[in-house]
Amino acid sequence: MTAFSPNLVTDLRDILQYPFMQHAFEAGTIIAIVAGLVSYLVILRRSAFAAHAMAHVGFAGAAGAVLLGVNPVFGLLAFTTATGSGIALLGPKAANRDVEIGTVLAFMLGLGVLFISLYTGYSTETYAILFGEILGISQASVVLTLEAGIVILAAFAVFYRPLLFSALDEDVAEAKGMPVLLLGVVFMLLVAAAVSIAVQVIGVLLIFALLVTPAAIALRLSKRPLTAVILSILIALGAVWAGLFISAYIQLPVSFFIVSIVFGAYLLVRGVAALRESAGPKVWQTAPD
Repeated sequence: MTAFSPNLVTDLRDILQYPFMQHAFEAGTIIAIVAGLVSYLVILRRSAFAAHAMAHVGFAGAAGAVLLGVNPVFGLLAFTTATGSGIALLGPKAANRDVEIGTVLAFMLGLGVLFISLYTGYSTETYAILFGEILGISQASVVLTLEAGIVILAAFAVFYRPLLFSALDEDVAEAKGMPVLLLGVVFMLLVAAAVSIAVQVIGVLLIFALLVTPAAIALRLSKRPLTAVILSILIALGAVWAGLFISAYIQLPVSFFIVSIVFGAYLLVRGVAALRESAGPKVWQTAPD
């Protein structure tokens, strides 16, 4: 690959002449859109810990799939779907799920360690599960990611309003007769599916970068739901695209750059907000004449 130049259009054209970079940008775009959408609900429902736990559950599923010689995405999806449904059924209230999630998380981490210890193949498979390896994604995986992304987006479109309402006030939603338990299951299934495809980019250990941080930034920029969702998607897309672009010229993991970009953006937004608060209107007292 040629050296970096000031002409970003030329650099991008040079990058995209390689099929593996084309696949990475295609899969990364789909995953960023899905992650940006789902992260908004994750923040509203105060379920960041659930998203984090799902990633570690997915680690066990992916490790088991690798041990059996199956596509890791299938193992991820099977384990996260089953666990997400179980968490939702055990704890109908979002605020009361910590015990259930922590219990399941501890068991699944141990199970993942067992599967990895039994695996005798190349360590690159394990590395990809933990930290992501989007530059090695195949065309078949891109198609699988696209299919999963379409299903997630369709479910989001169908359940968006009731999920949003129940996220803003679960007690009121339940009082109005909304199926809060069912909505909790749907939400956890969306998180499970998003985790399963996002792990390809960011890995289970860094999943917070795409499933929590974009919406955390967006909600500090706008309180309007639609605007915040759009901003969340744009932030996730920008981080993934920039991470892929930079890693093509600086030989470091893509996941490192993605995490660094969203973390830097979050710090910037927090810093600007703090400056605005400190520079707010002050009441000045003057001495009497």
